[in-house]
Amino acid sequence: MKPIIFILVLFINLNAFAENTYKKTYFENGKLQSEGWIRNSKKTAYWKFYYNNGKLKKEGHFLEDKAIKYWKYYTIKGTLEKEGHFENGKKTNWWLFYDANEKVNNKCQLKDNRKNGYCLMYKNEKLISASKYKAGKKLKEWTTFAAFTKENKLSDLK
Repeated sequence: MKPIIFILVLFINLNAFAENTYKKTYFENGKLQSEGWIRNSKKTAYWKFYYNNGKLKKEGHFLEDKAIKYWKYYTIKGTLEKEGHFENGKKTNWWLFYDANEKVNNKCQLKDNRKNGYCLMYKNEKLISASKYKAGKKLKEWTTFAAFTKENKLSDLK
């Protein structure tokens, strides 16, 4: 019994002190494809991914190969495309989506990678409509801010 306990304690201690290593991958053209930290053969901590033209594609954090915390995504031209929260590898909370001029064109509440809550649409930085979703299914849409506020509290948007 003692050898088994010793082996378990040794394994736990080795695992606890496993080192993070910094890893870089490259495209065939020699340009950087991704870079970030690996622990126990899984992505962890902060990572960056690139297009084959060298521009940043996305950046964010991992925990055991699953996206967590706040991520940003960019177009192939390098402009901000979208940004938002991940939890356990799934999009959650508020996400912002940008037009070609990097102005917000919509922001949506997500849960488990689907719209779940409010989705606000903008044009020229002005709110033009709002919708409410549950598990990806649209429940209602409002085409004026007055109609929206008549049926909803602004505190629901937090």
